[in-house]
Amino acid sequence: MEDKYLRLFAEFENYKKRVSKEKNELRETASENVLNAILPVLDDFDRAKKLSDDENSPEHFTEGVSLVYDKLFSILSSKGLEKMESLNCEFDPEQHEAVAEIPVEDENQKGKIIDVVENGYKLNGKIIRYPKVVVGK
Repeated sequence: MEDKYLRLFAEFENYKKRVSKEKNELRETASENVLNAILPVLDDFDRAKKLSDDENSPEHFTEGVSLVYDKLFSILSSKGLEKMESLNCEFDPEQHEAVAEIPVEDENQKGKIIDVVENGYKLNGKIIRYPKVVVGK
């Protein structure tokens, strides 16, 4: 009789662990969907900032817009979002999505990422969007 109760107790403990794990996964998936919807806004901010950093550009990134961008990115970072740094790194098909290859003269640049077309992001260590990159060949 005691074996029956021990087995029931063990099954119930396993059930509690499984439900808790499923809840955590659901929470992470929900935040992943929301963050994926916000990533194009970050991309637009990055493009605008890159354009305004060009000396010949008539566009300027005002201090207020810069503060809004920094605040948005810090909030998203606090929720586990991190930008993947890819420029000048070795190309890894497990970590990057190659959209083009460009011939390079420098042997050191072969197989390395020359340009990042679209930034990649991780959420709590899991890649939610792969960076789209240009690779030197």
